Amino acid sequence: MQATAPDHDRLVALSQEGDLAAFNALVEAYQGQVYNLCWRMLGVREAAEDATQEAFLAAYTNIRRFRGPGFRAWLLRIASNAAIDELRRRRRRPQVPLEAPGSGSESAFEPSDTSAGPEEWALRREQARHIQAALLTLPPDQRLAVVLSDVQGLTYEEIGEAMGSSLGTVKSRISRGRARLRRYLLEQGELLPPGQRPTQ
Repeated sequence: MQATAPDHDRLVALSQEGDLAAFNALVEAYQGQVYNLCWRMLGVREAAEDATQEAFLAAYTNIRRFRGPGFRAWLLRIASNAAIDELRRRRRRPQVPLEAPGSGSESAFEPSDTSAGPEEWALRREQARHIQAALLTLPPDQRLAVVLSDVQGLTYEEIGEAMGSSLGTVKSRISRGRARLRRYLLEQGELLPPGQRPTQ
């Protein structure tokens, strides 16, 4: 659970003074968001874990430079850079296979409604896997923008801060990324119930 604003600000301030316990509390508050971002970008559990660890190490090393506000956007920018660096490393090692989307990894798109019957739950899980597969087809900049918007729930302004991009660029990347996702899911339309199938 994320700390309240006063507690959060205090933890950041203490972390900037070198308080490791305070920084660990921030890690606990944000590790789910950072890991989910890295996994959405990479699609591989091990790579996402490595990028998450690198992100928090970089955040701890550089936290004295943080001037606020917007700690979450600042942290997710570091996580985004870590994930993109890991993507580049893996492109130089193409023999490393991608993990099957949804194969045991945390997923913001995984169904959470336990009241659904087994058949409906299985269908929703399959849909979640296809959404992640679709994400992995996007160029990294569009994938990152869509993940920050539609998974992490950041505002356009926060995404701009996290990506180091202008508002117009952010909106363009999200729009193009969503359009690509829509085209991919249209091709997989038979997996969706009739009332949920996307239209052209």
